[in-house]
Amino acid sequence: MSPKVSLGDAKGWIRPLADLPFGRLTRQIVAMTQDLRLATHDDLQAVETVVRAAYFHYVVRIGREPGPMLDDYTSLIGKGHVHVIEHDDMVKGVLVLIPEERSMLLDNVAVSPDTQGLGLGRRMLEFAERAAMASGYRSITLYTNEAMTENIGLYSRIGYVETHRAEEKGLRRVYMAKPLF
Repeated sequence: MSPKVSLGDAKGWIRPLADLPFGRLTRQIVAMTQDLRLATHDDLQAVETVVRAAYFHYVVRIGREPGPMLDDYTSLIGKGHVHVIEHDDMVKGVLVLIPEERSMLLDNVAVSPDTQGLGLGRRMLEFAERAAMASGYRSITLYTNEAMTENIGLYSRIGYVETHRAEEKGLRRVYMAKPLF
């Protein structure tokens, strides 16, 4: 069993990303991503709008709303788990990172359909990996719906490996992990 990540806390408790003492490294990450920032409660409507727009086309394929459309973004923002990326001064991408005991969970990455293809998703994925490494994690994990085959292909191309499949909350999920070096 791996030890818990300790970031300046002798007890080894995992803290939300917003509370971690990254210092210079955080400034470097922010400089590299420019318009990626921690979401505030003022962003709630924009976050929910981006998520709905990004996942709506999957409703017919899956037969129900995908998991990210059901998440409580008020709570996730309050816990410091949600980052947003802007384009033309509007929130156009959402990234949800949840620190877990053994790895950082990339819980959601969503880009508004009108800005897909501009590299916002790639920048959020790169940020997620840097944030996981800065937090002391050796891997980043995610899951996606089994029916979202294009997502599985994308994640495989950028280094994620399928670890297992399971049904959770009535959704058939593919779990993947990527080692961070």
